[in-house]
Amino acid sequence: MIRRQVQRFCAGILAVGMMAAGLVWAQAQPSATYQPKFPGDPARSESEAQALGYMRTVLRAEHAYKKRHNQYAESLEALAGTGSLTKRMARTTDRGDYTASFRSHHDGFVLTMTPKQMDSEHRSFYAEEDGAIHADDQKPADMDSPKVQ
Repeated sequence: MIRRQVQRFCAGILAVGMMAAGLVWAQAQPSATYQPKFPGDPARSESEAQALGYMRTVLRAEHAYKKRHNQYAESLEALAGTGSLTKRMARTTDRGDYTASFRSHHDGFVLTMTPKQMDSEHRSFYAEEDGAIHADDQKPADMDSPKVQ
């Protein structure tokens, strides 16, 4: 009789432990489908949404900078404090799953976001002074890549 009670008690503890382990595992798994942040959101994952958000912030800052100074900024650091681009955002090129790159040239700039691992949920992005963002999931994006906005 006591042995049967001990077996039931142990089985109950085992069941509770397995349920807890299942909950922990389920919470650790990434969401299977990306939930768009706004109507027409072109992102395919949270990482892409963050990369595109960063690009839009830089593009808006460049537009405001050009309006104020009649030229584009020569660096991200020069853009810091313009619009909502912070000094930290300008200094840090490591953007989670992406690396940001900014190059200025005679009458414009090139902004890229390169994923650390390129796949269907981590496309590369490219933008110039026209503000259009281009994406590619096979190679680094360029002006000839399809537009995402």
